[in-house]
Amino acid sequence: MLQMWHRNGRCPEGTVPIRRTKKDDLLRASSMRRYGRKRHTAPNPLSVDPNMLSEGGHQHAIAYVEGDKYYGAKATINVWEPKIQQANEFSLSQLWILGGSFGEDLNSIEAGWQVSPDLYGDNNTRLFTYWTSDAYQATGCYNMLCSGFIQINSEIAMGASIFPISNYAGSQYDISILIWKDPKEGNWWMQFGKEYVLGYWPSFLFSYLADSASMIEWGGEVVNSEPDGTHTSTQMGSGHFPEEGFGKASYFKNIQVVDSSNQLSAPKGVGTFTEQSNCYDVQNGNNGDWGTYFYYGGPGKNSNCP
Repeated sequence: MLQMWHRNGRCPEGTVPIRRTKKDDLLRASSMRRYGRKRHTAPNPLSVDPNMLSEGGHQHAIAYVEGDKYYGAKATINVWEPKIQQANEFSLSQLWILGGSFGEDLNSIEAGWQVSPDLYGDNNTRLFTYWTSDAYQATGCYNMLCSGFIQINSEIAMGASIFPISNYAGSQYDISILIWKDPKEGNWWMQFGKEYVLGYWPSFLFSYLADSASMIEWGGEVVNSEPDGTHTSTQMGSGHFPEEGFGKASYFKNIQVVDSSNQLSAPKGVGTFTEQSNCYDVQNGNNGDWGTYFYYGGPGKNSNCP
């Protein structure tokens, strides 16, 4: 079973599953206009402005590549159910396909898993996508909450719960996500696992990404709303630091980029970035089985992250 809703049946041929938006979902949103939208920009590991580092209370632990033209990215992502301190916070693990500057015109395609009580009304780990063509201002949304992403698959629903979830020092589960640019039509396609092509983002949605991406990022993000004036205890990944390793810390493995010949290749010159490594950290490596990989995450608030 891939998604929890399969317990209640499947979609007939020629249809696609779309998660129902209920009145309660809209009432949790800060406004109708903001419903289904992120409120900030993607992490900029090249920024040295300390004021930008945790802009809007968002914190990250990521690996990234930049300086080339990229036509997609792939990763296998360890799946957990991090604890969220406040309903208006979230924790996610995803890949970012980025084009343009980190100013007003950033193009981004994103996919991964997230726990977001505000968006979904619960603490389940859910598959999600996101896109924007103007740095999260007026365009784009999560999943199917606005026009943009065109779904073709009847098996997998965006925003649906992922099952099963990894256990600390127990069974480990992961999902594989591939996003690539079709060289003929120019659309950006998404594949889940080995066999589920989910759909595509038409190239006309974007300016920079109509050509190619200039940066790829993989990793975790949380909202730190600083409840009670201290750092949030919202967890990233498994809620444990990278040094705990397999079975305890969350990982991305076999991270790859799609090159100009439409082939998957190992990323060159991978950098890492985190705003506060005492709260959430990242450690990368390379080996035969896992290719390029990294462990990431953390508990948030602790004695070294007050």
